[in-house]
Amino acid sequence: MSEKITIYDIAKKLNITAATVSRALNNNPKIKESTRDLVIKTAASMNYKQNKLALALKSGRSNNIGVIVPRIDSNFFASVIRGIEEELQPHGYQVIICQTHEDLKRESENLYTLIDAQVDGILMSVTAVSTENDAAFRNVLEKNVPLIFFDRSKHIDGVSSVTINDFKGGYIATKHLISEGCRCIAHLSGDQSLEIFKNRFLGYKQALLDNGMLFKEEYVVSVKSSVEAGKNAVETLLQLETPPDAIFSSSDFAALGAIQELKERNISIPKEFCVAGFSNEPFTKFMELSITSVDQSPLEMGKMSARVFLEQVDKTDTIKIEKKVVLAPELHIRKSSSRTNS
Repeated sequence: MSEKITIYDIAKKLNITAATVSRALNNNPKIKESTRDLVIKTAASMNYKQNKLALALKSGRSNNIGVIVPRIDSNFFASVIRGIEEELQPHGYQVIICQTHEDLKRESENLYTLIDAQVDGILMSVTAVSTENDAAFRNVLEKNVPLIFFDRSKHIDGVSSVTINDFKGGYIATKHLISEGCRCIAHLSGDQSLEIFKNRFLGYKQALLDNGMLFKEEYVVSVKSSVEAGKNAVETLLQLETPPDAIFSSSDFAALGAIQELKERNISIPKEFCVAGFSNEPFTKFMELSITSVDQSPLEMGKMSARVFLEQVDKTDTIKIEKKVVLAPELHIRKSSSRTNS
């Protein structure tokens, strides 16, 4: 294995001091442009690699950003990450991605690991609203590392967030189902300890009340974001004395499961039963029976989260202004709920 080239090797070759080489490589304004260009050219020809960790310890900046998501095998979170990278890459930042797999212990470990890695900021979607990881969040803030929540947020003083108006998303989806003639609308809800799912439920409930319809607890079924959960929910709902004639699901995957179960029971969609989901996953528009869904604008959410971070690090003082960005949802109406166009 060949020996690693150091700044001392470059200095020896050019007959200058190692300090001059270091300043030139770090773009110090005191170094002449001709000297800097010569050092950079020589370093490249000698295949010199800067020790980024040492540089980070010296400068206090690593140019690395931590991104924590529940999982990356989701179009939504993959698109958010893409937006973050597209916005930060031109500013010289690299992204370190961590997954929690909906596990609070893993979330805490991710936070401590990223701080140990000297990241310049952390952008994350929380696993659950819990006090269990408060110490890990305090550690981030005590290190004066910018923390920005996206999609799933947690109320912490001084921490910014970028979310979608989930209440409005639930409201417009439910109102659309009402406009299609549905009168008994069920809701497949996610974990309401998370604000996003609670607000989608509240939007659903308010749309019913605003349109003179009764809210029935038995029409609300708590589900995971999975096809199987959607199937099981339909099985439960159809056993009610007055079964529903529509579903607004907080998850596209649960909506897909609901549709599959309805089809197996030979229930006509949307003539007899309408379904709407949430997230606008790619499969919703490519299916033969395309699924109505609320778009969360994940790419824009990622870009906006990155912009909020850049605003914070660009400040010369240590005061971080808390910023709450709320994006507008958009309903994409498709075959699964469109009776008027079927």
